[in-house]
Amino acid sequence: MPSRLQLNLCGACLQNSPVQETTHSLYIYHGAVRNAVLAWKLQGQDAAILWLLSVASKRLRELIHPDDLLLPVPMPLSRMRKQGQHHAADLCRHIAQHAGCSWDWRVLRRNGEQARQSALSGAQRKKNLRKAFSVDTDYWQQQDELAGRIWVIDDIITTGMTLHFASKALRSTGKKIHALSLTRTVKGG
Repeated sequence: MPSRLQLNLCGACLQNSPVQETTHSLYIYHGAVRNAVLAWKLQGQDAAILWLLSVASKRLRELIHPDDLLLPVPMPLSRMRKQGQHHAADLCRHIAQHAGCSWDWRVLRRNGEQARQSALSGAQRKKNLRKAFSVDTDYWQQQDELAGRIWVIDDIITTGMTLHFASKALRSTGKKIHALSLTRTVKGG
């Protein structure tokens, strides 16, 4: 059963409000969910992830409207070439199918190469991603007027820095930005 995790704002968020309007996570990154995510990311086994999304289908339809647009957090091109997979884009595609909306990987861009977030501290993550994302303004301007909201999609939220900086880059679209992850880490969990 998907978690309806409602977290209060932490001290850091109270001092520096998140750019996105809301942030949602379907599951807590722990136990069987963690094992499913690791099997998907490290071994390409997506059956458990697809099952988790099907269980969360009703929640996805409650959150995401048909006129909303899902955008995956882009990964560095070299890492995508090496892995042969873009997890956030795959997740976006599956979520869009469940929610009945559209998704696009071309709007939000990754600038340059950054170190892997998983190997960095919270402060290092913030510095690492400060200028990592931008909007392809030429592509965005060619799109039909988006009636709904923009959702930035990622697989795991740890510190929230990736979604923060991706959402910050998307402010130039003039749309309301929301964030959604498959999972979220929780201290002590």
